[in-house]
Amino acid sequence: MAGKTVDVTDATFRSEVLNASVPVLVDFWAPWCGPCRAIAPTVAAVATEYEGRAKVVKVNVDNNQRVSMRYQVRSIPTLLFFNGGKVTDHLVGAVSKQALTQRLDQMVSEQPA
Repeated sequence: MAGKTVDVTDATFRSEVLNASVPVLVDFWAPWCGPCRAIAPTVAAVATEYEGRAKVVKVNVDNNQRVSMRYQVRSIPTLLFFNGGKVTDHLVGAVSKQALTQRLDQMVSEQPA
């Protein structure tokens, strides 16, 4: 995947997202989804911008149905924000970079120094 995003699967979700020591933005997407493809460059740019301060991962809903069902992903793209292993916020649809960075900035600022 472009940028600094990490592809996450049902098998790696716990270690990559729930056990992460930094805030995590999870992009639930599929290759056939037009809006998902439209925001992919934005998600990749955010991943690069927040490298070291937050993690940005992508979950292909077609290949990872267990984690998609667990978090009740019904529409894509769905973007979930995790902090300390818990969902703290979510967005659905092709959203702006500003919408993503506002939420990440808040989560990063809440991290202990």
